[in-house]
Amino acid sequence: MAFTTYKSLSEVIKKFKIKYVGEDFPVFEPNKAPEVLQDDISFTLQNVAYDVSEPAICENLIYPVLKAAWRPFANELALWSHQAIEFTEELSGIPDYLISRRSDLGKIVLDYPLLAVVEAKNDDFTGGWAQCGLEMYVIQQLNQNADQRIFGIVSNGETWEFAQLQQNTFTLFNQRFDIRELNALYGALLSICKLSLEKSRI
Repeated sequence: MAFTTYKSLSEVIKKFKIKYVGEDFPVFEPNKAPEVLQDDISFTLQNVAYDVSEPAICENLIYPVLKAAWRPFANELALWSHQAIEFTEELSGIPDYLISRRSDLGKIVLDYPLLAVVEAKNDDFTGGWAQCGLEMYVIQQLNQNADQRIFGIVSNGETWEFAQLQQNTFTLFNQRFDIRELNALYGALLSICKLSLEKSRI
């Protein structure tokens, strides 16, 4: 079953009997984004036709921000682009991006995933959360650690939304972040990376 089979998060919630709640984003502080990232995003927003296709959004906005926030954690976490994951034949697919624990076997080995990132195709956050919610559920099953927080992000490049799955509770955080407020977004991503390491399997 492709991760795009479900069209809404409510379908995923009902199918796998997950409880849905909405809460405020975990405590975090804006953090000054690296100047190279600020310059790159500012240049992209002004000069690049980034919103003409899904790959353009991913390559020009989502991946650069995600990579910059992951980089301080590179000794403990690994960043993956379009890496397939499979729990069963039906529950398998290719997330846009993943962050996992870094494997002792080397950078080419996928260890326990902790975060899934989905591009909101055609600004469809409803469909984006259906896909991301399913990916988060599959990650939880793969990790066999219900206490571990699994995080999810859905973004159209400009707007970023965050959620977590822990035990059988899916929490969609109320705050949305805008790429034009890059320090707040960067701080939120740093916070998620830190939180994802808590209770993760080593």
